[in-house]
Amino acid sequence: MSRALVLGGGGLTGISWEWGILSGLAAAGVDLSDADLVVGTSAGSMVGAQVASGLDFQERFRAQFVPLPPGPPTRLARRDLARSAWAVLSSRASDGVGARLGRIALGAETPSEDEHARLIRSRLPVREWPDRPLMITAVDAGTGTFTVFDRSSGATLLEAVGASCAVPGVYPPVTIGGRRYIDGGARSSTNADLAAGYRSVVVIAPNTQGFRAIESVAGHVRALRRAGSEVALISPDARSRRVFGRDSLDSARRPPAAGAGRRQAASIADTVAAVWEAR
Repeated sequence: MSRALVLGGGGLTGISWEWGILSGLAAAGVDLSDADLVVGTSAGSMVGAQVASGLDFQERFRAQFVPLPPGPPTRLARRDLARSAWAVLSSRASDGVGARLGRIALGAETPSEDEHARLIRSRLPVREWPDRPLMITAVDAGTGTFTVFDRSSGATLLEAVGASCAVPGVYPPVTIGGRRYIDGGARSSTNADLAAGYRSVVVIAPNTQGFRAIESVAGHVRALRRAGSEVALISPDARSRRVFGRDSLDSARRPPAAGAGRRQAASIADTVAAVWEAR
């Protein structure tokens, strides 16, 4: 096992910033499209499905400057925000967080599953699981159990991405095989530990924070390094954080987020190349 690319969650601004990073690195001679494994969580599942399917990074970067088709409102109600914060604060294990967030998601007023599926379909330009190994993460809304979907899981690619992007309280849990699933970020914003055993790992994480039972990206990176992996962690620099703003689902911030990622990529290309080309 050689190279793994891990793409984390971060809403619409995170998607655009990740394409800025990926396209900027490729322009600098660091092409991450040859990853042997792609891991995607939430927004990263949307990007990861396209990376693993071989879509052109420069074309996808340019697409971040094109307005998205209109979708349903994406505001988290204040009540659900408070309940989500309490779910994290009061849980000692990741499945506890997932189960609590799952209950919030199941009871929240959100668009219908059909509306959410149409939204994912309108924003994901690939439909079938790629041949390259792709792991998409989610959490069982009923039990809080961490779940990984791949081409052998029985889920369609659209279902898996829809589940991984099902932010509790904003989008509805997605039904797959009779179970309902929520955002994989309920366990970790990147779930980078899935890359264990790979020689070179690049983690692109719009959000690196963990808290209590939600596992931090830094913790996963340390564990990967202790196990012998070379790891490059890419997180937003100060300029990128400024353009993200407070609402990661604000589509108007997609172009500046993409531009910020592209600029940041130039400053980290040598560091990422050293990890990606490690022998």
